[in-house]
Amino acid sequence: MCQPKRWRVQWLLSLAMGALLTLSSRAQSPVQIAIAPQNPGVAVPTDFLGLSFEMQRVLADTNGWHYFSARNQPLIAMFRTLGIQSLRVGGNTADRPTLPTPTESDVDALFAFARAAKVKVIFTLRLNQGELAAAVNMANYISRHYSGQLASFAIGNEPNVFSKEFAPYLTEWRRYAATITAATNSPGAVFSGPGVSPGHETWSAMFATNLASILGVRFITQHDYPGGDARKATNAAAERAKILGPEMDAHYARFTANFLPAVLASGFTCRFEEANSYYDGGAPEVSDTFASALWALNYQWWLAAHGVSGINFHTGDKVAARDMNKPCRYAAFWTATNGYNVHPLGYALKLFALGNHGRLVPVTMSNPEQVNLAAYATVEGKTIWVTLINRENGPTARAARVCLAVGNTGRGEILRLTAPNGDLGAKTGIQLGGAEIQDNARWSGRWARMPMADKAGNVSVELPASSAALVRFKTPLKP
Repeated sequence: MCQPKRWRVQWLLSLAMGALLTLSSRAQSPVQIAIAPQNPGVAVPTDFLGLSFEMQRVLADTNGWHYFSARNQPLIAMFRTLGIQSLRVGGNTADRPTLPTPTESDVDALFAFARAAKVKVIFTLRLNQGELAAAVNMANYISRHYSGQLASFAIGNEPNVFSKEFAPYLTEWRRYAATITAATNSPGAVFSGPGVSPGHETWSAMFATNLASILGVRFITQHDYPGGDARKATNAAAERAKILGPEMDAHYARFTANFLPAVLASGFTCRFEEANSYYDGGAPEVSDTFASALWALNYQWWLAAHGVSGINFHTGDKVAARDMNKPCRYAAFWTATNGYNVHPLGYALKLFALGNHGRLVPVTMSNPEQVNLAAYATVEGKTIWVTLINRENGPTARAARVCLAVGNTGRGEILRLTAPNGDLGAKTGIQLGGAEIQDNARWSGRWARMPMADKAGNVSVELPASSAALVRFKTPLKP
């Protein structure tokens, strides 16, 4: 079985103080991880991974060009490379009265893109100071022409902003939904909601409870920005450490407890249709750094393991922050000359897409040194995927020596996610499998072979601080 390395006496005597400090920063005991593939749990939905954009991005620009269009081949290629399966259009600009709503021509381009990129669309209809007739006409048009690419209609964005009480909002939502359903006279009229902001998540529970018998509701939506207000994130190093701290997992548990049990008990699934690290456009030097990649990788897996059916990370070159449009610091990618430049967050999406196959399986961890390590696993057919995330950071950060109990399997392979010199503040130079994702959406990362398991069926994985890895075995793990 995996054991700590034995250091030779002669070598110990030759160590200088600097080397002793380096040794003290390493985990002295291995983290023992056992996988139970014989007890698979829930499947990770195939459309779990999604992106969310402002509705304003659906509108044609001054030259009549559409960002979402079947002609935008670079964007289609990037969606496919990252593994995006869901596209939500909404945000504050969906309910901003000073902006026009999309035309049928805009919608034609959007759904042509969706067909080419092989994604389903969550389309937000205006509720705040909106016109019911206009919403009905648009819903009818989409239902008649694009029901195959439609995931749901959302009625309004973060309604808690303009409706201070739940009851009047629910009354208005019912009026819209009933009128749309009657006008479309089609099963394509499917809905989701309420899509409220953090702090109002109990609305999601009440929404599910009140609408459990409504056939047209497909799933419940919630928004989340667990880092909080970007304007208050003034100490970048402290904020990077915060989003990677184990207390974030405790925050997720408290947050979801306010609505997820009620949603699931009402027979619905729950999707985070808009989420990212910090609201108000993201925190500079935090949301746009490698720290956000490690945060997002764990965030996706934690929510999947606790029953959430998908996440749409809010993104774009710019996003709406209240009544302003700001550069998007938490973006998955920005528009570049030759395509789209992938930011650190995009690497988390790619690595999650590579490892989210099949069903989640139980992971048991023995971690005597309390290394800040997260581990998740899935099984599909004869393959096991194990995601390892070393969230250790700062001057005392420790590498993790992980001992995977794999039993009698074939040789495994590993794909590593790294930043230059393990720098959490890095914005460029991020590599997955030793390669960057190019602006043209090409990625040439490679899996590396791992050592064979020892006689006890254990494989050792060295995981540097502030890095992650995906391990896969071609044959089933055995107890």
